[in-house]
Amino acid sequence: MLDARAQTLLKTLIERYIADGHPVGSRTLSRHSGLDLSPATIRNVMAELEEMGLIASPHTSAGRIPTPRGYRLFVDTLLTVEPLEMNQAEAIQGRLQVDEPQRLRSAAAALLSNLSRFAGVVTTPRRLSLFRQVEFLRLSERRILLIIVTADGDVQNRILSTERDYTPSLLVEAANYINAHFAGLDFEQIRQHLHSELATLRDDITLLMQKAVEASNRALTEEAEPVVISGERNLLGVADLSDNMERLRRLFDLFDQKTSLLQLLDASSQGRGVQIYIGGESDLVPVDELSVVVAPYHADGRIVGTLGVIGPTRMAYERVIPIVDITAKLVSSALSRDG
Repeated sequence: MLDARAQTLLKTLIERYIADGHPVGSRTLSRHSGLDLSPATIRNVMAELEEMGLIASPHTSAGRIPTPRGYRLFVDTLLTVEPLEMNQAEAIQGRLQVDEPQRLRSAAAALLSNLSRFAGVVTTPRRLSLFRQVEFLRLSERRILLIIVTADGDVQNRILSTERDYTPSLLVEAANYINAHFAGLDFEQIRQHLHSELATLRDDITLLMQKAVEASNRALTEEAEPVVISGERNLLGVADLSDNMERLRRLFDLFDQKTSLLQLLDASSQGRGVQIYIGGESDLVPVDELSVVVAPYHADGRIVGTLGVIGPTRMAYERVIPIVDITAKLVSSALSRDG
């Protein structure tokens, strides 16, 4: 545990480093901390903080910089986050007035990027691709349009080729059966249910439902873009990330391959509220100088994805955290309202 004096000096050091990007010395701390301490006392406290692994001394400077552990203590216990002003929240809400869920996610990613000046990400975990309802529409003798409405209001269309003609009344009957018995399940669960219930269904409806399940499952998994990223090029302008080619390569591998990014966002969907992952302390963040500020978002009370900001560890957390928080709440509200 740090005493109040050490907490104040650590908080001041991290705030100055985030603002200026330069290692912070004892004179700067004396000037900005508000504490009446001698330079010798400040140097002693700095030495203790360094011994605890909260700050470090770059070889080229007499000043100190925060370590991942120091950032973690800062965001968990020392940071003061001010809620957004009403006009800022209303401006964000105005930019999220989008009807279709996939366009809403793209708008949210762009908004997060624009407001943070880093990269915005929004994801929909594939395993949560549930459906709300289906509808069949006869196109011709052996072609049927399958309309799938997902749990968060997204609409997918697929054309089914069938071996026989289906009357409009038969199509309504099949859709009513699926909607009545399987709404809220994912398509793998529906497939299992169908297997046990086939004996009680008429053959003509059984074949149609099997085709519908296969087409729906493909529509909601294979072709769905699992993560929307906006503004990753903003990170090229961040010296902490772009001054090292190996670091830059790992950063863009994160965006190109998306696997580790999805693992990180998927893990964060299990939590509540805003979460912060700091490079160097979390294996999920592959670049030490990178931080990820994320929050889950909901549709009708159920978590359907995560969104957030990817930027340098040296970011203004007190500004980014409320942006991520309000965006998650507004996206949740939009999806639930549209539902």
